[in-house]
Amino acid sequence: MAADGSIGVPNVTHLQQLRSRGRPRYFLALFGAAFVAAVAYVDPGNFATNVAGGAEFGYMLIWTVLAANLMAMLIQFLSAKAGIATGRNLAQLCREHFPRPVTWGLWVQAEIIAMATDLAEIVGAAIALNLLFGTPLFVGGLIGSAMAFALLALHSRGYRRFETAIIGLLGVILAGFLYEAFKIGPDASGVLGGFVPELDGTDSLLLAVGIIGATVMPHVIYLHSALTQDRIPPRDDEERRTLINFQKIDVGLAMGIAGFINLSMLAIAAAVLGSTGIDTIEGAYDGLKELVSPAAGLAFGLALLASGIAASSVGTFAGQVVMQGFIQRTIPLFLRRGITMAPALVVLAIGVDPTRSLVISQVILSFGIPFALVPLVMLTARRDVMGQFANHPVTTAVASFFATVIIALNLFLLYLTFTGG
Repeated sequence: MAADGSIGVPNVTHLQQLRSRGRPRYFLALFGAAFVAAVAYVDPGNFATNVAGGAEFGYMLIWTVLAANLMAMLIQFLSAKAGIATGRNLAQLCREHFPRPVTWGLWVQAEIIAMATDLAEIVGAAIALNLLFGTPLFVGGLIGSAMAFALLALHSRGYRRFETAIIGLLGVILAGFLYEAFKIGPDASGVLGGFVPELDGTDSLLLAVGIIGATVMPHVIYLHSALTQDRIPPRDDEERRTLINFQKIDVGLAMGIAGFINLSMLAIAAAVLGSTGIDTIEGAYDGLKELVSPAAGLAFGLALLASGIAASSVGTFAGQVVMQGFIQRTIPLFLRRGITMAPALVVLAIGVDPTRSLVISQVILSFGIPFALVPLVMLTARRDVMGQFANHPVTTAVASFFATVIIALNLFLLYLTFTGG
């Protein structure tokens, strides 16, 4: 008998409906959120920092890519868990639990980070179109922005269409670097040696911080919680636990793919460009085309284009989530697109070196990480926020250690920059 006294079929939850469709369809329905976040971890900024790192320092900075990816796995899981456990995204939780001045400060810096993010995505797409079709950089930036906006428009027709398109573009990036890896075959001993932590002066530290900034992305720390907060509404804590446990698989697989792509980028750059003195994306494309094969250059260019388009749409989506969560306001997507793309178009118009601007944008992003990561760790550790899903003390300690390392690296980089060390 139902709660209202009538006889009927008990209410079936969304999760139970998915289970009734069979295990393959059930698992496929749960996958997706982490893959949208993962695209931001293989954006054009990663191309720039990984190519520069491999070309200038060989396999030395592979350990940095691995460390950043391990950080990303924990961080994105905590973000996804927060969305499921609370039904709120991280920006909303900050607004609800932090003083108003703190909330507004976090929002302002998040908007600056959004511009740095879009700089990387649009410049990367413009470079790809220039390399593949000879399109002028400024025109390429406009075309890339329009393509990203068209992709984002799919979200209005349902999150699964948007996720499917993003996963498809991630597949293009993965296929490109699988081809490169098998075609070039980086030195195995060099790759293994690169897992031993080592730095060599200020330039290597700058690239190390840039790699972390390119890998651990502040805007998707906010976005991931929004992707999971009402994607599959749980009825009770048992269903919440089921969804949270599945996120370990989703995050592990998605971030694992992103990590492989990043490691491949750096290793390929080390193998092909290590003795040439070339450390730009354009140089990497030309080097692959001339030193390996035209197909290798094409695969690299297509992967870069897919990366720029997918990551740009995800970045704009994240910007909307941040604004709505922090200050309960939204603006039309066209206006947001125009605001965040403006710095990138200025860079392209005045002729700033594109690869250098990408690396610098990633350093700026690394400075934004603590302002997303520290609130995430603080809030997910609180039982009054997360209930029984609050972090285990060990989890909080590890996440706090990651935040401390990132902050320390950034402070040390500032010291070296201003003292000329």
